[in-house]
Amino acid sequence: MSGHSKWSTIKRKKGAADAKRGAVFTKLANEISIAAREGGGDPASNFSLRLVMDRARGANMPNANVDRAIKRGTGDLIGEKAPESVTYEGYGPGGVAILVDTLTDNRNRTASDVRSTFIKRNGSLGEAGSVGYLFDTKGIITVTHADIDEDSLMMAAIDAGATEVSPESDVVEIETDRNSFAKVKQGVEAAGFTVASAELAKVPKSEIPVTDKSQAESIVKLIDDLENLTDTVSVSTNADIEPELVSG
Repeated sequence: MSGHSKWSTIKRKKGAADAKRGAVFTKLANEISIAAREGGGDPASNFSLRLVMDRARGANMPNANVDRAIKRGTGDLIGEKAPESVTYEGYGPGGVAILVDTLTDNRNRTASDVRSTFIKRNGSLGEAGSVGYLFDTKGIITVTHADIDEDSLMMAAIDAGATEVSPESDVVEIETDRNSFAKVKQGVEAAGFTVASAELAKVPKSEIPVTDKSQAESIVKLIDDLENLTDTVSVSTNADIEPELVSG
């Protein structure tokens, strides 16, 4: 199982608790704004925007919120400054690399929040470029494991251009390069499989094994706190953590 698969498993296990937090719509709105800012406000021609809007519908996000987030990203909200994407790079306990992707209309506020969170959890904020080179942007597609033919799914994904297919206990995770992401998702769906999730993620080129339970829990707490910041869109790490270490 790849390092990203392990981290994905951890995130799914704590996903129910995360969903109870009050910032779900805020996070989705940020992602919609980023997609609209980078590729325009028309989901028909902006695949990334279409993906996030699908997730927003799945979370029952009101259409008015979605429309406002799109306009915020394209800079079409009268009297409101268009936000900018800023990525912060740092280190967690044990020296693991952490990337924090944010959407902000106030760099000073966001930088202060991110820096203080790293310090609070025994990490440190690094300089731009300090750890970003350790990650590649990949497409990550998951299909629910129950009642599927894994071999057929694997063939469909690879034929469409997938670079890796990883069966897990609850899902099959499909990895693609950035340029093949849309084609692979469409190929999997055309083969009759239902995609549970699809996202562009920053995947580590190599991982740092974390075998100490206390250190693993400290890393997860740091990432939890970073994810809960208002301006955070996503957090990535090269920590290679066995899910059992943080299952409690």
